[in-house]
Amino acid sequence: MRLKTINFNSISKAIAGLSLCFLSTVGAQEIIPDDVRPNLKSKDTLLKENRIKADGVASVVGDFIILESDLDREIAQLEAQGADLSEVSRCELFGSLLERKLYAHQAIQDSVIVNELYIQSLVEQQIQGILAQTQRGMDDLLKFYKKDSEQALRDEMYEINKNGYLAKEMQSKVIKDIEVTPEEVRTFFNDIPVDERPTFGTELKVAQIVVIPEVTKEAKQKVIDKLNEFKRDIEENGASFTTKALFYSDDGGSKNNGGLLPTMNRKRPRMVKEFRDVAFNLQEGEISEPFETDFGFHIIYLEKIRGQEYDVRHILLRPELTQDAIKEAKDKIDMVREKLVDGSISFAEAAREFSDEKETKYEGGKLTNPTTQDFNFELARMDTELYTQIQDLKEGEISEVIQDEDRVNSLKFKIMTVSDRIDDHKADFARDYLKIKELALQDKQVKAIEKWQKETISATYIKINGEYRDCDYESDWLKTQ
Repeated sequence: MRLKTINFNSISKAIAGLSLCFLSTVGAQEIIPDDVRPNLKSKDTLLKENRIKADGVASVVGDFIILESDLDREIAQLEAQGADLSEVSRCELFGSLLERKLYAHQAIQDSVIVNELYIQSLVEQQIQGILAQTQRGMDDLLKFYKKDSEQALRDEMYEINKNGYLAKEMQSKVIKDIEVTPEEVRTFFNDIPVDERPTFGTELKVAQIVVIPEVTKEAKQKVIDKLNEFKRDIEENGASFTTKALFYSDDGGSKNNGGLLPTMNRKRPRMVKEFRDVAFNLQEGEISEPFETDFGFHIIYLEKIRGQEYDVRHILLRPELTQDAIKEAKDKIDMVREKLVDGSISFAEAAREFSDEKETKYEGGKLTNPTTQDFNFELARMDTELYTQIQDLKEGEISEVIQDEDRVNSLKFKIMTVSDRIDDHKADFARDYLKIKELALQDKQVKAIEKWQKETISATYIKINGEYRDCDYESDWLKTQ
C-alpha cells in the first residue's frame, strides 16, 4: 500500500538503521584532509569496488567518531548476512550511521540510563550465536574482526550494542507521547486523493472457544516446594541464581540470559501487577518467596536498584498437568463442539458459557486484531499460525478440536470459526477507522522525527570529512561545512 501524502522513508530508515551495523570500530586515527575528496554520488552503487586508503575519521557527530572502516565493516557484515545491497549506495548507508550516532549522542545528553546487564547478556548471545552459526572457534572470530583478545572483542561489541541501545531508547522517547485526535485522523484521510486511497485486502472475523486443563493443588505445591529449594540452596549454600534459571526456568524468553528481564521502571511498569508488587518490595540482593501469576510460579532476585530502575532475574516454573485433568478438558471441548454442530447453541453463547479464555469469552469468542485493535483480520497480513488454523474453514463452519499452547498455558484445547468475510475494498473512513488512525499516527511520528532530527542536527557539533561531503543527504548533515 503506497500513499502519496505519506512519506515513511525517514522513520523506516531510522528504525532499520538501528539494526544495520553489528560491529564497527570505535577509535580515531588520522584525519582525512579536506582536499582528498574522491567523486561519490549518493545514487551510485559503490559497494563492490576495491577501496584501499588509510583508516581516517569520516565524520564526527557530537561525542562520536565514525571511521572509514566503520562503513566498510558494516557493508561486509551485511553482505555476510545475505543482505541485497545492489540498490544501496555508500552515501545512504553512511547517512544511517550518522542518524544512529545522533540518536546515541542525544541519549547521553538526556541521561538515558543503560541497562548494563542487558547489554552484557546481549553480547554473550551474539558471540555464542556467531560461533554456533559459523561452527568455528573463538580464534577464527578474533581473526575475522582483527582483535588481539576475546576481551577486546567483547569490549567493542559492548560499546556498539550500548550505542544501539541508546539510539533505540532515544528514538522511542521522541515518539512515545505522540497521539492523534479523531479530527486529525479525519483530516489525514480527507487529504488523500480519492484515487490514491489504500485498498485493504480480504478481511474476516475469527472466533474461538478455549478449554484449559485445570491444575491441581498438588501440582502447584510441588513447584512451590521446588522454588523454595532453589531459594535455600542460593541463600545457604552460595548456589548461583543465574545458573538455576538457565537450567530450570520455564521462561524461554529469559532463561538463556540467566533469568534476566528487561529493566523494570516504577513509572513505566510492564510486568503483570503480581510480579511488580513483589519486585518493587524487595531489597537489593534479596530473593522473594515463591508467588503465582497467570504464567506460573516465580521467585525473583533483585540484582540492582538505580533510582526508579530495577534489574531483576526470575525463575518461572509451571505446574505439570495430570492426565485426568487433560482428559476432562478434552471431553468438555468435544461436548461443546457437538452442541455447536447440531445447532443447539450459537458460537457466541457457547463461548460465554464454556470458554476459559477471559480475553475473548465475553466478546462471543471473537479475537481482537493486535495491530488494528478491532475484530477484523486482513487475510494477507494474518499471523502465520492463526492462518494455518483457519485457512480451510468455510464461513460459519466449526473447526475440529485443536490442541495448542501459549505463554501462559502449556496445553489448551480450542475450536474455531470464521465469520463476516469482507472482500478487497477501498479504504472507508467509518469501516476502516482504526487502520486509518494507525496510518495517521505513523505520519505524525514521521514528522516528529524529522522535526527532532532537524533541531538536534542544528544544535550538535557535526563534521563530515572527505568524500562524504559530496553526498546528497536528506538531512542537513553538512550544515557546519
